[in-house]
Formats: sequence, structure tokens, C-alpha cells
Amino acid sequence: MASVKKSKQKKKEKRSLSELKTLGQELLKSRGHINNLPILLSFITPNTPPHYALESLLSLQSFFIPLLPQLPSSTSHSKQSNPDPEIVYRTWLRSKFDELVNSLIDVAVSTSQSQDALREVVLDAIMEFVKVGNAGKFHSAIYHKLLHALVHSDLGVDDILLDLLATKYFNYIDVRYFTYISLEKLARTVEKLTLDGKEDKSRSSDVEDKSQLPSMELSILKMHNLLSHIPPLEASEEKLDHEMWNDLGIFIGKSNSKEHVDLEAKQAKSHKSNEKVLSSRNVAKKMKSKFTKAWIAFLRLPLLLDVYKEVLVTLHQTVIPYLSNPIMLCDFLIRSYDIGGVVSVMALNSLYILMTQHGLEYPNFYNKLYALLEPSIFMAKHRAKFFQLLDSCLKSSLLPAYLAAAFCKKLSRLALCVPPSGSLVIFALVHNLLQRHPSINCLVHQERGAGTTRETSAGKNDNSENAKDFSASRDSFDDKPGIDHFKNEESDPKDTNALSMEIALEKCLRYGNSSRKED
Repeated sequence: MASVKKSKQKKKEKRSLSELKTLGQELLKSRGHINNLPILLSFITPNTPPHYALESLLSLQSFFIPLLPQLPSSTSHSKQSNPDPEIVYRTWLRSKFDELVNSLIDVAVSTSQSQDALREVVLDAIMEFVKVGNAGKFHSAIYHKLLHALVHSDLGVDDILLDLLATKYFNYIDVRYFTYISLEKLARTVEKLTLDGKEDKSRSSDVEDKSQLPSMELSILKMHNLLSHIPPLEASEEKLDHEMWNDLGIFIGKSNSKEHVDLEAKQAKSHKSNEKVLSSRNVAKKMKSKFTKAWIAFLRLPLLLDVYKEVLVTLHQTVIPYLSNPIMLCDFLIRSYDIGGVVSVMALNSLYILMTQHGLEYPNFYNKLYALLEPSIFMAKHRAKFFQLLDSCLKSSLLPAYLAAAFCKKLSRLALCVPPSGSLVIFALVHNLLQRHPSINCLVHQERGAGTTRETSAGKNDNSENAKDFSASRDSFDDKPGIDHFKNEESDPKDTNALSMEIALEKCLRYGNSSRKED
């Protein structure tokens, strides 16, 4: 067997470029030279010199493109039992076409540097087959096979082939549509593999299981690269000039005819129908649906920290506005917000949008927001956006007084231990809190005697031991004016006693006034 392969390899090496060109010309001229087809196919490999592979590809592409609408589907040719020679011949051609596609994909994802010049031509050839390979319609199976090979190959995230695919073909709406479908399938497959890998790791510590982790991370990075480079659908849902890679479109019902129809006739027949469909809102709805499924499936994956941060930073601009139902992101965002630290800061923007614009209810939102107020937040990369969002989150007049007071006190304490620039931000935030919530102005200002109203009425109406105890505690403040009952280390704003400063502040003011009079 090995000797046969060696002899074939020697025959390939002996053929000159001119002989290869002659084989291609003969194949295009007459069916009698059909045996040239397997010979030309044998040159489409990652190890073939680029100029030989290119010459074979040009001949094979010219041969197959006109025949594709007449060939049976890849799924049906294996089940074909019709003895008709013409059917047998076309079935054989389909098998050779499938072999060509697989070989082209192998060349496209090859890491060999000698093939770099050839890979762009190979990508264009594959996309031409995608365009008309399914009886003149978009061949989603070939396209999915290409994306699957790209995602699971050893190619880097910044590989030129990914960039070429995005820049040359993502402007076509049907390519975007099937990209979303394929990426959703790939994300679900990777999710299953990672779950299975975790289960295997718990059972054993095989070297093979550990070696899968970097490849999975690389696949996730490439999926994010593809998703982030797909232009979103324009806001105008009724835009008429949606450009298609395949002229027949993707939103037309399947034909019931079993016979192959001439491509030009089918294009002419569907032209009016295609224009009508594209002018409706169906395109936007279908695209939003596929966009949503792809992103939700991707966000279920175990993302690397760098990818996690990049997704959170842009989520409110590039994803949420185009989702069919933004509330579907709530699990991901709440999980991110609960992590704490810089990840919570980055998730805050998108979570706030879901709460204010899409009706998301998250009872622990302010507790988590309060927990983020640490000195380290004043050194974070996205601190400016965080303080802007913090100010927006505390605007509501329905905010309870204890909550506004807790934020006010916490920020005031932080002003003592953060850089001067941070203190200036805190002064502005505290000022806004006091302006928006008059009920907490007692923290910084009380009219003389105003603080005694509650205590006086309590003394008149209650002669019990509680009143005596209250009076005793009141007298104890005279000895220690300005005692702050605020619990700075408490994580729950309800338990911080932020409003317990009312008595202490009044005593502090009285003590200060008396001192000035003595002076």
C-alpha cells in the first residue's frame, strides 16, 4: 500500500505545469477526458506546490460551476439506486465535488507558510461553491463545514483567512445569516465538549484531557472574533438594498419540484418574489432571531477573562440593541455582576439598561452596587463610566432614605483615603445625592432644636422606662458629641445605621457653637 502511494507521489512530481494545464483543458472540452478529474483533484492538497494547486483549482472550478445546479444533493447520492447511466455519472461527479470541497478546506486551514499566497484564492473558490452549490441556492452545508474547520483548526485568532472572510463576505446579509446559524451550532458543540471535559477531569487526570483545554480556548477566541466582526443589521428595518451573496435569497420557500430547474430561469422567476420579501420586516426579524441565538449560545461558554471583559465593555452597544429579547441576557449579566471587582463594574452598564429600559427586576442590585464602593474602584480602568452610572442609578426619587444615606456616608468615608481626583468626584456625587434626596439633609445640616422634636414628644407621651433610657442615652451624647454610628464595614446598606447620625450631628453642632462663643 505504501509503495502505491509512493508511485502516485512520483507521478505527481514528474508532471510539469504545462501538462497539468493540458489535462484541465481536455477536461473542459470533452466528457471523454473525465478521467483527468481525479488526477487534477490529487493536486489539491496542503503539501502540493502552490502553483500546481492553483492550476488544478482553476480547471476544476471552471468544470464544476456550470454543472452544480444539475448535480444531486450530497445526502441523496449515496442512497441513489437508479441504474440510469446519466444519474450514476452525476452522482459520481457529486462525490468528486465533495472531495474537492474537503480538499480546499484542508488547504484553507493549513498552517503551512508556503500556502499563504494560495489561501485567499481557495477561500474565494469555496465561497463561489457556497453561492451556487445547492442547485443554484446558498449551500449552507459547505459554509458550515468551512466555519467548523476554521474554528477548530490550529490557525491563530489574527489569521489572515478570518480577516478575509470578514472583510470580503460579511457585507452580504445571507452570509451573515448563515454565519449566525453556524456559530450557534459550534458554540453548543464546544459547550458540550467543555462540560464533558470537566466530567472527565473529575474522573481522571489524563494528559489528553488537559491538552484539549488550549484548543477549546482558541476555538472560543475565534468564535468571538467572527461574531464581533459581523456588521449588525441596520436600524431601518425597511431598507430595500440588502445585498445578497446568492441571487436567489434566503427567505424564499423551498420548491416542491424534484427536477432541477435552470439557474437563470429560477433567478428570473424568483426576482419579484425576492424583492417583495426583502422589502418587508421579515428580514430584520429573522436576522434578529439568529443573532440572538448565536450570542446567547456563545455567552454560555467558559470565556477567558480578556474575552469576558471585552464582551462586557461593548455589550450595551453592539449586542443589546439588536437582540430580539434583551431579557435573555439577564442570567449572564447577573452572574457577571455577582462576581465582584472589575467584572461587576463592566457588567453594570448593560444590567442598568435591562433594568431601566426592559423591565428587569433585580432586588440585590443596590446591595451589589454598594459593595463595589472600595478604594480600588478609583484606580480601575473604567472608573469614569462607573461613576457616571453610579450617579444615574442614584437619581430616582423613589430611592429609600436609608439607601441614599448609606451611599452618601460610604462615599464620604472613601474621600479620606482616595487620590485627590477621586475626592473631587466624591464631592460631586454626594452633592447630587443631597440635592435629589432632601430627606437625608439631616446628615450635614439641622436647624437648632429641630433634632429635639422627636425626643421631646417621646418624653411627653411616654413616661415609661424606655423614655428614661432614651433620656439617659441622650445625656450620654452630651459628653461625646459627634459620635458616628455608621458601620462602614457593613455590606448591606440597611444595616449600616447611616441615619443614626441625626442626634450626633445635632450635638456636634451645639458643641461647635458653644466652643465658638467661649472663644
